[in-house]
Amino acid sequence: MTPARLSVNDVSVRFGGLMALEGVGLEVGDNQLLGFIGPNGAGKTTLMRVIMGIVQPVSGQVMLDGQDISKLNSVQRIHAGVALGQQIVKPLRAMSLLDNVALAFGGSKLLSPLRALSVRSRATEREAARAILSDVGLGAVTDKLPNEVPLGYLKRLEVARALALGPRLLLLDEPLAGLSKPEAGEMADLIAGLPRPGLSVVLIEHNLPQVLRVCPHLYVQANGRGLAFGPTDDVMAMPAVRKAYLGGEG
Repeated sequence: MTPARLSVNDVSVRFGGLMALEGVGLEVGDNQLLGFIGPNGAGKTTLMRVIMGIVQPVSGQVMLDGQDISKLNSVQRIHAGVALGQQIVKPLRAMSLLDNVALAFGGSKLLSPLRALSVRSRATEREAARAILSDVGLGAVTDKLPNEVPLGYLKRLEVARALALGPRLLLLDEPLAGLSKPEAGEMADLIAGLPRPGLSVVLIEHNLPQVLRVCPHLYVQANGRGLAFGPTDDVMAMPAVRKAYLGGEG
């Protein structure tokens, strides 16, 4: 039996006297897009940081393709195959969109100072970066600087940079935030096309209509605990989900 791409098992996080997460668990299979939703204060960001190795839980386990990565730091997890697209995009403003992505492709060369000094050509990385920018709809603006393009393009750049790391698991933190309704729809369509054999995506997002439209499966968290997990229609039909997330009584 093939192990899940991501398994979060009984994870709890305490900040001082506050339990930010308590006994949380979920699974993501290969080639899967999982929508991760919940009200403000649900602990979504905390769980994302646990998966990335930024926050260490007091108990529980994080598995990637059957391998325990719980003790790896964030850099080690990136090299193991986990990548994060941040909500607030912070590109290198003095570099073109192309070189922002090429730098991510060439990240392994920067691990060794001697190897970095020996590298004089960026042709391979720039060719790969140009292809991935085209895939995310930025093929016509590769030579633009970040301050010359709108927010919607910067959001796509962040996805491209994360994909350039060659992840098996991609976490996207509110990539639709700040976008107009048409831009959000286009971005959601882009995200829906990302999963493939070898790549799974977790979409953390507040734009519920777009999440429900593109995500076949949902994980709902409230008050630091998992509330529901399963096919989107089934999850949204649960009275507990409607009450906690939508404010209804079911």
